[in-house]
Amino acid sequence: MRKMPLLVALTAAATLALTACTDASQPTDSPSTGSAGETSTEAPFDLTSVQKDDAAAALLPAGIASAGKLVVASNTEYAPAEFIDADGRTPVGYDIDIITAVGAVLGLEVVIESADFPAIIPALGSKYDVGISSFTITTERMAEANMVSYFNAGEAFSVQKGNPKNVDPANICGLTVAVQTGTVEDEGADQISSTCVEDGEQPLEVLRYDNQADATTNLVGGKADIMYADSPIVSYAIEQTNGEIEQIGDVFDSAPQGIVTAKADTELAAAIQAALTVLMEDGTFTDILASWGNDAGALDESVVNPPVS
Repeated sequence: MRKMPLLVALTAAATLALTACTDASQPTDSPSTGSAGETSTEAPFDLTSVQKDDAAAALLPAGIASAGKLVVASNTEYAPAEFIDADGRTPVGYDIDIITAVGAVLGLEVVIESADFPAIIPALGSKYDVGISSFTITTERMAEANMVSYFNAGEAFSVQKGNPKNVDPANICGLTVAVQTGTVEDEGADQISSTCVEDGEQPLEVLRYDNQADATTNLVGGKADIMYADSPIVSYAIEQTNGEIEQIGDVFDSAPQGIVTAKADTELAAAIQAALTVLMEDGTFTDILASWGNDAGALDESVVNPPVS
């Protein structure tokens, strides 16, 4: 998720009777009815093929190495990056696969815990070892945590199929905009709205939802004029709604995303970076993303706390 994050999960309100599934054996006709509702149309990557790398594992802090596990926080409401499978309990998504592969390289069991997005970074080093949740790398976040780059995503707008409300992506002043709370788009919507007012136009009406699926559902249902989210999330939402929504305009403001560790935990950040490097160099990293249809976002180099504009 971008500055506060971007990337769009699809898990929608059951009251709207919209359903989707999480595994390829369960086809979907519309957005999902809850956090257990996404479907992957790609063949899953075989994570059992990932082997431990002793050099990367040697960089781990002693406490984590001796515990033999990595406790990972993720906001599992942001498909296809991180969401809950159709069984209602299993975290899945390309971020989940990536951090599981990182754990395998480091010789660790990975324990995924679902968490509210804004609560992840403050709990690093105490409740969680690591966070992976489509965190866009920003200077503000790097002041609070280490960020290890791995993926690049942009932002995008989407509307109902056929753009029945004639939305102009170059000027969304006065429109009702759906976003997920805590994301970069959440913050960005306020910035756009302020600019609209400064220019003498109407502000945005921002509809904020705790999970991305509800934002998607309310776009499909017409409550929102436009949805604002990470570009991979928008693409996945289009697929999962069978084209009931469409992207409008180009992808913009592309930026790297990072896995986060506590600011003081530089050893763990270095180990995560080394594990990602192993996965990038042997091709596993792009294979994982390709299995989710998102290999275009793969970075070819992982950096701890990279410079950002």
